[in-house]
Amino acid sequence: MTTIAENWGVHEGQFWLRGEFPAEPVRFDPETGMWNVYGHAEALKTLSDPKVFSSDTTRLIPEELSPDKDLFVEGNLLVMDPPDHKKLRTLVSHAFTPKVVADLEPRIAALTNELLDAVDGADSMELVTHLAYPLPVIVIAELLGIPASDRDLFKEWVDTLLRNSQQRSLIKQTEEDKKAAEETAAQVKNLVNYLAEHVDDRRRNPREDLLTKLVQAEVDGAKLTQNEVVNFANVLLLAGHITTTMLLGNTVLCLDSHPDEYRRVREDRALLPAAIEESLRFLSPFALVARATTTEVELGGQAIPPDSMVAIWVAAANRDPRTFTDPGIFDPARAHNPHLAFGRGIHFCIGAPLARLEGKTALNILLDRFPDLRTDPAAPPSFIPSPNMTGVNKLQLLLKP
Repeated sequence: MTTIAENWGVHEGQFWLRGEFPAEPVRFDPETGMWNVYGHAEALKTLSDPKVFSSDTTRLIPEELSPDKDLFVEGNLLVMDPPDHKKLRTLVSHAFTPKVVADLEPRIAALTNELLDAVDGADSMELVTHLAYPLPVIVIAELLGIPASDRDLFKEWVDTLLRNSQQRSLIKQTEEDKKAAEETAAQVKNLVNYLAEHVDDRRRNPREDLLTKLVQAEVDGAKLTQNEVVNFANVLLLAGHITTTMLLGNTVLCLDSHPDEYRRVREDRALLPAAIEESLRFLSPFALVARATTTEVELGGQAIPPDSMVAIWVAAANRDPRTFTDPGIFDPARAHNPHLAFGRGIHFCIGAPLARLEGKTALNILLDRFPDLRTDPAAPPSFIPSPNMTGVNKLQLLLKP
């Protein structure tokens, strides 16, 4: 995938997209003060052991890199450990059961057709703008009960978060690091304040939506605090669309870059789910997951001290030649594909079934309506400029022969 890495703006830090793999599956970086995990077996171990590898990484992040972090921690599932994590996750698990997700398929299909109607008859479309971003945002916004019409606001806030999502040093912070952290905190605060207004409204005017259920929910006999509801909803809104946006763009790009596989999928749509899974392995949307050690631990032949930040590069682990045969080849027919794109263990992405359904439904309709769909050679795709994420933020497509 050299062309993607070198010509399409993939961040230079994502060396695994250049056919490289480190000699050591676990390596300490003295520049950042972090332990980097690249191996699949080692990544799986960290994600499966919350007692040793805590999700509460905030205690190790310098204040300069995360101003007002305490404001955004309470109720944030991503940085919670058992037993609190399980209690909160259980609250929303009913919203993502197989039946609930399956019942969303007609709405996802209708939205996809509605969004594609806007480009019907056109010679080209930009996939992220017209479909890959709005579709999952509308779906998760409707589930939560917030206006999907505000999606341009969300995009403005989220774009800042993605732009500033860089690997920062825990040891020494530059002025650029501090400025980026302040910008990120300001945009998170905008999103938090926006959600807080809707939470307040649900206390006064309950509805049949997920936000109302969170407001009314009790854990151990107590209602969730305002911060818990807001931060919980924040995670669902962000995680509920970013992965799917990248999944859609990456899958189209992978298929277009491999004509034989693309032809097979167009002719036999039963192959599409496997193509999506291979896309998740090949171009993993969230490249990085962080953990903090609670005790000294041996990993990959290295002794990692307690209170160490561990950067788990799942995107690199998904190309570990010890686990995947020919990891640099996009192969939807891969017999063994235990990718970690949705994580593993107690923090396995709760919205994974929804993301997969959105991907399958939208891509089937896209291929039905535009059988000659292909990338525009005059407008190369561009990627999110972050080492921590792998996803196109612009993908121009030609729609006619």
